[in-house]
Amino acid sequence: MSTTPQTTPRRATITDVAREAGTGKTSISRYLNGEMSVLSAELRARIEAAIARLDYQPNQMARGLKRGRNRLIGMLVADLTNPYTVEVLQGVEAACHALGLMPLICHAANEVEMERRYLQLLTTYRVEGVIVNALGVREETLRPVGGGGIPAVLVDRSVDGLVTDMVGLDNHAAAELGTRHLLDNGFDDIWFVVQPFEQVSSRRLREAAFREAMSAQDRRGEQHAARGHTVVLDLSDMVEMERTLAELDRAIDAAHNVRGGTGAAGHGGRVALFAANAPVALRLALHLKTRYGDDWQTRVALLSIDDPDWAELTGITTIRQPTYEIGYRAVEFLHERIEGVQTAARDCLLPGELIVRASTLR
Repeated sequence: MSTTPQTTPRRATITDVAREAGTGKTSISRYLNGEMSVLSAELRARIEAAIARLDYQPNQMARGLKRGRNRLIGMLVADLTNPYTVEVLQGVEAACHALGLMPLICHAANEVEMERRYLQLLTTYRVEGVIVNALGVREETLRPVGGGGIPAVLVDRSVDGLVTDMVGLDNHAAAELGTRHLLDNGFDDIWFVVQPFEQVSSRRLREAAFREAMSAQDRRGEQHAARGHTVVLDLSDMVEMERTLAELDRAIDAAHNVRGGTGAAGHGGRVALFAANAPVALRLALHLKTRYGDDWQTRVALLSIDDPDWAELTGITTIRQPTYEIGYRAVEFLHERIEGVQTAARDCLLPGELIVRASTLR
């Protein structure tokens, strides 16, 4: 037995509406664009009835392109699995809804080549602006956007050579705040653990602020100044990551032996790890629990920039970022540029909030 394949009903067009209403397409366009004063009350009623009978839905993209506007903005993100990114997106979506914009999200999955391809794709879609929170995107890749091209706003990090608006955490103040908290709570060895930071401005700023805060002890002449160390934890390289974790294990074990009286007498025994972001903190917490068991925080403290949900469950001190506000402000900045604002490039650096939990207390 043969069956006739089902077909999708054809959507009504503006021509269909004009025919149904007994008028021309120009009158329908005027109605759709709100130009009611040029249409008689009787014609407006006929058009409204025709639209209802045909269930006509205007093609907003085509209408926007005809007017040179489509209300689309692109957002390029490096890592959609990062809770930070998800939280920023919540602010982006809320602001887009309030301002009548439609976000087009592109996830580069921490691949620099994907970032380049997505930026090219966004330009072909004729987006009105772009928000960029990318890993290794370079100035030449962003040249079609930003100054002189499609308006752009950077989130969380700057790009060398590109002068455009940027919204994000005050990274220097946040890293200084965390370091000062650890020093005030008497830690003797503080390890700043960060992903490769040469190409990412936010990581560079946090690491530099940590070193500055540690060096400031000497200038203040503090007694028994703590020792600061920076170590790179490459989450994409299993061999290098295991090497770094082993280095941290040796430092933790050595300090624990000094505290327990089994090692040589010397200064210090309280160790803290300062994670530069939530992915690093999670990797550290999982490793420490596996190696030392549920009471791993009796050996080492953990503080992180970012405040993921699991941090409260484990009692980890964090520096909470105003992620929602970062996303919302980024869209506001972009909307202003789309509407023609010509001010100098702006940096909007928002403060982090120290959330003290059991991990770092005496």
